[in-house]
Amino acid sequence: MSMTHSRSTARHWSALPVWHMLAVLLVVLSARSVAAQHLLLPMDDAQRNHLKAYGVTYTAIKGGQKAEWLLNYRGGAFLLPDVPDLRKKAALDGVSVEAMTDAQVAAARAEIAGGNMDAVVLERAPRIAIYRPVDQPPWDDAVTLALTYAGIEFSSVWDDEVMKGDLSKYDWVHLHHEDFTGQYNKLYLAYRDAPWFVAQRDKDLATGRRFGKNDVPGLKKGVAENIRAFVDRGGFLFAMCGATESLDLSIASLMVDIAGPFSDGTPPAADADARLDWTRTLAFAGAHVEPSPYVNALSDIDGHQVNVPSRRQPLGTFSLFGFSAKLDPVATMLVQDHRTVITDFYGVTTSFNRAVVKPGVTVLAQEEGAPWTKYLHGDYGKGSWTFLGGHDPEDPQHAIGSAPTDLSLHPNSPGYRLILNNVLFPAAKKKPRKT
Repeated sequence: MSMTHSRSTARHWSALPVWHMLAVLLVVLSARSVAAQHLLLPMDDAQRNHLKAYGVTYTAIKGGQKAEWLLNYRGGAFLLPDVPDLRKKAALDGVSVEAMTDAQVAAARAEIAGGNMDAVVLERAPRIAIYRPVDQPPWDDAVTLALTYAGIEFSSVWDDEVMKGDLSKYDWVHLHHEDFTGQYNKLYLAYRDAPWFVAQRDKDLATGRRFGKNDVPGLKKGVAENIRAFVDRGGFLFAMCGATESLDLSIASLMVDIAGPFSDGTPPAADADARLDWTRTLAFAGAHVEPSPYVNALSDIDGHQVNVPSRRQPLGTFSLFGFSAKLDPVATMLVQDHRTVITDFYGVTTSFNRAVVKPGVTVLAQEEGAPWTKYLHGDYGKGSWTFLGGHDPEDPQHAIGSAPTDLSLHPNSPGYRLILNNVLFPAAKKKPRKT
């Protein structure tokens, strides 16, 4: 455009009445809104804040708006309607969006249809509960951090609520650091006089008595049974860290004493291994219980044994498996990420010994060449469960008393994405399985 033409255009606009200019502007904006009817939240390296993108998507579902998860397409992108409230939330949260016309969406669908990709409708926001004490002990919970940062609503439940049957109010429940064998992850020797440890033990004993349990192992077995029943009835369970290993140990030992004398006053049964009932467990079978109260491990389920110096294994990296989006959408949802190789991180339970993983369990991630896996999923009754080893994906050496991870410093964390995948996959509309 020439300078003369630009000046002529400017004089033309200045001569128009203000109402006329506003009318023209409204027409232009309206035309743009008609042209761009969809918002794509890319989840590849183009995304500025991967974690908060899950929160924007959850907001859309909760508001009754249509949302789709584009599996294996641009890192597991989300397709949402182009509406002002979602645009505003994305802008405030620093989430990258791309406006798409119907024609552009059609082209994307053609690409998805021709490759190892699929589009899954997210139709209902799950009701979420996190199992955690009201007065949090001196360690944080990565899922609480992730949901809070992403802006996803959740409720907190603890032993009272679980024992009263309140899990029926929820679709998705998360467990983290808790030791469901009632042995406090064998922290007794080092922390028995710490105020937080004493307060937690006294509170657990009082709770147990309210439900007719004489000791903490008895209470925690009752809690574990209610969690198992929640999954069996159709619930979604996600567990990390020590809750993964200890939940199955508690379920298997319902009729067997495996707890040390510091927790229930009696030594564990001498023949405990032989009497464990693995037919009722979710993920593991045939594990060996560690009977010594002086060895800071519960069993041989954990491959890394981080708290036993003579057994401790070094951290490496783990790789996510690639799944067929059309044939196995659930596993595909659970591994959506912008990275396929992720730096490992310790927890009370860091990994899962391959030798004790039940047949039929889906391995989602593993360390190449190692005898352990990192990330597991399976069905149980009418429900399903997912176990992720480790405590905090952005704090590999996390210790008691460490400051909580500031996720504003890790908005693109591939490890935390695995957590948030688990939050959204229960929202997916079930498709008939291909055969």
